[in-house]
Amino acid sequence: MSHISPVLWQFLVKWMTNFSLFPPEASKIAPQADALFFFMVLVSLIGLTLVVLLIVSFSILYNKKRHPVATQIEGSTLLEATWTIIPLGLFLIMFVWGALLYFRIYTPPANAMNIYVVGKQWMWKCEHPGGQHEINSLHVPVNQPVQLTIISQDVFHSFSIPAFRVKREAIPGRYTSVWFEATQVGTYHLFCTQYCGTNHSQMIGEVVVMTPDDFRQWLAGSTSGNSLAQNGERLFASLSCNACHNTRPDARGPNLVGVYGSHLTLSSGQTITVDDEYLRSAILNPSQHITQGYAPIMPTYQGQISEDGVIALVEYLKHLNSDYRLQQTLNTTELLPEQEGGTTPASKAAPAGEVKQ
Repeated sequence: MSHISPVLWQFLVKWMTNFSLFPPEASKIAPQADALFFFMVLVSLIGLTLVVLLIVSFSILYNKKRHPVATQIEGSTLLEATWTIIPLGLFLIMFVWGALLYFRIYTPPANAMNIYVVGKQWMWKCEHPGGQHEINSLHVPVNQPVQLTIISQDVFHSFSIPAFRVKREAIPGRYTSVWFEATQVGTYHLFCTQYCGTNHSQMIGEVVVMTPDDFRQWLAGSTSGNSLAQNGERLFASLSCNACHNTRPDARGPNLVGVYGSHLTLSSGQTITVDDEYLRSAILNPSQHITQGYAPIMPTYQGQISEDGVIALVEYLKHLNSDYRLQQTLNTTELLPEQEGGTTPASKAAPAGEVKQ
């Protein structure tokens, strides 16, 4: 190979060695997604081949030299029904198959481990329930369902892990979610697949799939000392939320103990299920979600709490399942520094990074 440039030769060797038409199938859903994709490709290739053969055949059989005088060819009901019913059947198979796969991808198992993902120009921030934080990196255990709750802090982003066949939009002001179950230990690419500004191409990262033992060691060595729920409890206390949301009979706000997953009746008469999205919206836009029997007196915290702070509050409320825990939070509030007049300034008492200055 002396007649080939050494640089070109090295490029060809590495390209041939590392070239892969498809990413590895590293999640439980990946083979199912690929099966549907290959079926669609096969149907398209068969249709393309059939159309090309018919065009070529008709061009030869019915050209002007063979038929100088045009003749009328009557239609065939059987033929028309055949080329209508068969493609329709194939399209319905693809539709039902795709719908079943879609619901499987976006319906996480009950035992899925939840991780929050915040997209911002131009980085991904992943927050584990135990308080571990990652930038442009995500550590997960193998053979364990993982649910991602995703939101954007600024513009539209799109969270994509090709090896897992996972792609979900990160939308400002709204939670979206997707789940996966990694099946192979290794490191995989993480991308933003929605153009989000000048440095969009640099919004990349990696997903590290670990054995359960290695993952537990990583969690123990990466903890910040407080879980998300504990940070949320401190923020809940620093903002004096339990001045209204408590268990007293004369409380000015609804009791939040065990509220997550329950059904609430709003002042409009509408009944809703309390989930992550509802809690976030109730914190930032309380006037839109007034619980029946209570006055609309809660102030908005829009612009006062960062997305990280909202996530911590949501995580705290999700685990607030006893009056004792709420009472402990109330005691914490009473121990915080107070201004003249008995109010607690959020900017002084909140944990670092929880409240926007």
